[in-house]
Formats: sequence, C-alpha cells, structure tokens
Amino acid sequence: MDQTGITTETPKSPWGSVAPAAPSCSLAEVMSEQLARQLDEENNSFPALSETGSELLTADEAADTTSDLMLAQMLQMQFDREFDDQLRREEKKFNGDSKVSISFENYRKVHPYEDSDSSEDEVDWQDTRDDPYRAEKPQTTPRKGFTGKGKNITTKHDEVTCGRKNTARMDNFAPEVHVGDGLGMDLKLSNQVFNSLKQHCYSEQRRSARLHEKKEHSTAEQAVDPRTRLLMYKMVNAGVLENINGCISTGKESVVFHADGGSLEEQPVPDEVVLKVFKTTLNEFKNRDRYIKDDYRFKDRFSKLNPRKIIRLWAEKEMHNLARMKKAEIPCPEVVLLKKHILVLSFIGKDQVPAPKLKDAMLGSEDMKDAYYQVLQMMQKLYQECNLVHADLSEYNILWHEGKVWLIDVSQSVEPTHPHGLEFLFRDCRNVATFFQKRGVSEALSVYELFNTVSGLNVPVGAEDEAEFMAEIVALEKRNEDHVQRRGKKTFPVATEDGGPPPLKPDTDD
Repeated sequence: MDQTGITTETPKSPWGSVAPAAPSCSLAEVMSEQLARQLDEENNSFPALSETGSELLTADEAADTTSDLMLAQMLQMQFDREFDDQLRREEKKFNGDSKVSISFENYRKVHPYEDSDSSEDEVDWQDTRDDPYRAEKPQTTPRKGFTGKGKNITTKHDEVTCGRKNTARMDNFAPEVHVGDGLGMDLKLSNQVFNSLKQHCYSEQRRSARLHEKKEHSTAEQAVDPRTRLLMYKMVNAGVLENINGCISTGKESVVFHADGGSLEEQPVPDEVVLKVFKTTLNEFKNRDRYIKDDYRFKDRFSKLNPRKIIRLWAEKEMHNLARMKKAEIPCPEVVLLKKHILVLSFIGKDQVPAPKLKDAMLGSEDMKDAYYQVLQMMQKLYQECNLVHADLSEYNILWHEGKVWLIDVSQSVEPTHPHGLEFLFRDCRNVATFFQKRGVSEALSVYELFNTVSGLNVPVGAEDEAEFMAEIVALEKRNEDHVQRRGKKTFPVATEDGGPPPLKPDTDD
C-alpha cells in the first residue's frame, strides 16, 4: 500500500484546539528565487501603516520640542523637584536625631503624586481629596451619642475624642493665628484650654481692629492722622509755613511740631513757629469736658458737638485765653493762626532749640528767687486782669527764656466763676508753693497765703488745716452757684475795695 495515501489522525489536546504548525521548508526552497520574491512582496504589502506611524512619531517629537508652553512646564517641574530635594535635605538637617520633628511639607512645590516617575501613580491633584501628609480628622460621633458596644463604648464626652475635636477646630481660627500642626502631633486640647484660646483670638481680632481704627482716625505719639497731615500740607502750600521740621514735645492733650514761618496777608508770621496739634483721641485726657462744659463762654456749644468738634472747641478756647493774656502783657506764645484743631503759635526758643521748662532750668538762687516773684505777679495778673485760672499751673507748664518766665498750655484755663474754679486755683497754688520751697526760696509763701494773695478772697487760714480750708472754698463756690440761680449773674460776695478781684465783665475777646 502507498504510504502517501495514508493520513494519520492528530491527537486531540485537552487544552483545546491546537493551531496547525507552519509548513516546514527545506534549505533548497529557502534559497530559491521564487521564495525570495514572495517574501519581498509580503514586506511591501504594508507601506501605508509604516508611513503613518512615522508621521505620528514626528508629530509627537515636534510637540515636545517646539511648544514653548511645554518646555516651560518641563523646566518648572524640574526646578520644583530640585527645590523639594533641597527642602528635604534642610528638613533632615534641621530635625537631626530629635524625637520631635518639624515638617516642611507645606512648602513643597511638587505633590508626591506628580513627583512620581511611575505612570500608574500619576493622579491629578486637583481631582483628589486625599492628602497623604494630612492627619486624619477625628471621626464625628453619630446622632445616638456614642460608638462601640459594651465595655468599649465611647460617648461624645470622651476626653480623648473631645481633645482631638478641639484640636481640629483650631483650623477655624483667624489666618494670623498660627496654630501649627496639632493634628499631626495628635494634640488633645481640653475644653477649658480651647475656650481660652478662642476667647484670646477673638480679643486679639477686636484689639487689632481698634488699633487700625485708632491709627486712621486719631493722633498718636509723635504722629498725626491723615486729616491732620492734610491740614499741615495745606498750610505749607498756602505759604503760611515754609517747612515742618519735626516734633519737639508731646503731652496728654497735644503734639507740638517746630516749623519755619512763611507769610500771611493779615499779619506777619515769625521766623520760627510751633504747630500745636490737639489729639483727637480722648484716651489720655478723659476728663477734658470738666474744664469746658461749665464755662459759660462755650457751655451752649458744648452739648451740641461730637467728640471731634469738641477738640476744635478746645483749640479755640486756648486761642481766646492766650489773647486775654497777651492783652494783659503776660509773657506767653502769640497766636498766629487757628485751623480746626491745629494752633500755630510763636516759638519760645532760638535756632530750633525750645526754651527749657522751669523744672529743667539750671538757675542760681537769685534767678530762682526772681522767677518766683515773676510767677507770683503772673498769677495775680491772670486772676485779676484776665479773669482766668490756669487750672494746670506747675513747673512743667512754665518756661524760662531770656531771663523771664513764660506761661504755656492754657487750653484748660477757666474763669474764677467756674463751679470748680477756686479748687483749680488752690491746686495751682499748691504746685507753685511746693516747687519753690523745694528749690530753697525762703521768701516763698505757703499754699494758703499764696491763695489769698492771688485771689484776694482772704479765706481764714486758721490752723492751716487743708480740709477746713477746702471746705471754705467749696462753700464759696456753692454760694456763687446759688447766686447765679437767683440773679443769673456770676459774682463772688467779696468787696473789691480791699484788694479783692474786680467785678466780672463780659469777655470782649470772644
């Protein structure tokens, strides 16, 4: 039997059908030209696919190399990675072997997902809410108020749970409050501590707002608010002042600046002047209304004004008081100009150096004695001719210049008929007598004799008991108030023939 006609059956595979094996060919067939031509035709049967792939590859390469945006992003990514590497090295150097470590992860430029080279780990950070570096916030207690069962039950009042919740709530504080990474450190704050921190943050926010308001709307130490600064600029632009040199004195009621005088149409301006800027805040001089609300010259206007306008009234009051003193030839600054709460006065001093206060002046015994008699005469003139009581007279408000004493700061000065005028005068006499007695002036009168000498009221001294003396003064003020209510006219029941104060006259300066 011919063996070519016999076909052998292929065994079945338990794994399924087996692909037929490729027909084997001999070496002679491989070397034949016919087979070579067949293989060449098979290779040339896919020209379109190869060309398309090359074009796509060229397009990708062109996109990577010719786009400026792509190049910029690649360079920025490389820079951020180098920055993060440097940050890691600094963090490792800073922490060292310490058990408590400081993390700089909040300053990283590249997120860990973006820094990964694996394409499988690449996740868009904008689309994920999982931060691997953020500590997990404490779980909220269910509505039933507890979790767990049996011995493992945990209520919402659990100390550890409440502590972690309070730590998480610190994230709601103001941005300027640096709370740190309390969650990462598993910090547990008690309710008392958390409430104290919350109250402190609230108080700091209110204080910051008040400070900001104060800077914008009030004068501070050696500084002025924007409104006052604008008024000063206008004076310079108008030619009233040549320039403003700087602050020379500060007090509870005003800030004093030195300036070079310019010119005015109505009157000449001295070469050197001072700008007395009254503070628009009442924090340092809260009892200001005590000196002005009972002054009949300004009583009707006081109740109708807001605090800022009261300051203008205060400056106006000093201007009128200085005008009275100038008319009585009492050495005092000369008023140049009043603009709202800025008072321009003549400068007492020379070459931008202010005259020293009486407490700072280095005077001999004769000069000190001469200064005492000048102050005594000045107080008598102020009371009897100007019909004023200084109400804040002391060695701090008296200057020594060119061998004379000069009186300053008379904005709080009141008339003797003020409900507290005699009390203010007694306080002035006490300050003057105490100062000159300490400086060794033997001729200095006692406070009771000085009061009677200045006022001419001849209040009985008796045993020189201050309480009894003050009672007599208060009684005089009370009788004057009763007289005002009956007659509507303010006069003390003291005769003027024996050297007492003259009867009060209407103020012609106002």
